[in-house]
Formats: sequence, C-alpha cells, structure tokens
Amino acid sequence: MSVLKVENIKKRYGKTDVLKGISFSIERGDVISIIGSSGSGKTTLLRCINFLETAESGKIYVNDDLIFDAENPCKLTPAQKRMRQLSFGLVFQSFNLFPQYNVLENVTLAQRIMAKSLPDYSLHKKDILADINERAVALISRVGLSDKIVSYPWQLSGGQQQRVAIARALALNPQILCFDEPTSALDPELTGEVLRVIRDLAAENITMIIVTHEMKFAEDVSSRVIFMDEGVIAEEGPPGLVFSNPSTERLRAFLNVFD
Repeated sequence: MSVLKVENIKKRYGKTDVLKGISFSIERGDVISIIGSSGSGKTTLLRCINFLETAESGKIYVNDDLIFDAENPCKLTPAQKRMRQLSFGLVFQSFNLFPQYNVLENVTLAQRIMAKSLPDYSLHKKDILADINERAVALISRVGLSDKIVSYPWQLSGGQQQRVAIARALALNPQILCFDEPTSALDPELTGEVLRVIRDLAAENITMIIVTHEMKFAEDVSSRVIFMDEGVIAEEGPPGLVFSNPSTERLRAFLNVFD
C-alpha cells in the first residue's frame, strides 16, 4: 500500500499550464527528490500536495484514503479533511518562523492550537500542554538545538532557523515530510548542517519529498529521483540510474550544469 498516491494533478495560472498531469506514488520510508530547472513546476507540485494551492484536476490518496478530489471538492468527510491536516509537514525555503515566539513556542504553536479542539481539553489542559512541551523539547534536541530553546529567530543563524522549522514540521508527526529547497536561502557553510539533519531523518525511515538543487545530496539520500521539465515528469528512477545514465537529452543537459 502506498503512503501517498498522486493522480493526474494539473494546475494552471492564468493561461499557463504549470502542472500538466502529474502522477506518482510513494511507499512508506521512501525519500523522493524532485529536481529540475526553475519554472518546471516543482514547488507548485509540492504546494498542491500540501493544499497551499488547489489543483484544477486530479486526486490525492494517503494510505489509499482519498483526501483530495478536484472534481468533488466538497464531498470529503470530516475525518478525511483532518487527515489532510495531519498527513503532511512542510519545511519552507525561507524558514517562516514567527519572530515574536522563541524556539520552543514556534515548535509547539500548531500543537497547542489543535489541542484546543480536543473534547477533554479543558479537563486535562495542564497534562496536554506538558506532553506537547515534552515532545517539542525532544524534537529540538533531535535537530541539535537544545541550547537555543528560549532563543528567538533573530538570535539564530539561517541554518539554525531551518532546523527549528524542521522540528516544527515534525511536531505533528506527519506521515510525509516535505521540503521546498531547504538550503536555497542559506550560505554554503550553513547548508551542511541542514542536510545532516535530513540525512538523519532518512536513516530513520521517515517518508520525505525533497525539492532540491543539491544534486550530490539527492543522489546520496534518495530512494527515487523525479526530474520535472515544463510541468511534466520527464524522467524518474533510482538515483544511480538517473544521475549516471539519464535517458533523455533534457536531463543530460540539466545535469551538465552541475558538473
């Protein structure tokens, strides 16, 4: 059973077809890297999967449960809508931390908001918040920032802010963790610390989709690589095959830029 199945996703901005029918599936524990030139549709695809954009066509399944159907957008059950919220965690390229909150508060914010909808929240508020804080502290330690737990974003380097963003995305225990070019806003010397965290997550069999321009990293960490070009999946396969023996001239030309 695939943890994620995407069928015929299409997205248009004005008269421009950005996604022209994208279909793929992911097994639990897979790490899928999506590569391609700027404008190929990589980020738009990730945003559609995370429902930050609404596709005009297609379906999305998690664990074989339909959670998005462009043709019947209003027919999802409350359980399916909740699955949308909890299935995906997204790490943005520009961190998107809340500047008024410290590290612990940034990581716990979404959990605290969602906890208020629990039927027994008022009766067990103290215990629920204690559990949320305990999990957040463990996640902050996991990304190597235990000494920054009360620091504010402005007191952190870009690499540290991105690691906080990763901890925040993990806080809701998503089934699929998504990264949108997680190192593109970082200086080269800070890129390594973020990539190390992602490598560690891959080693723990966390299911991930990574839009990246770090070709060597994608080759090392991925179960499968998807090459997008002009809104379609032009090529996909195991990283060893994609990077060492591309079957299309377009992919060969793209990879030559990184040699």
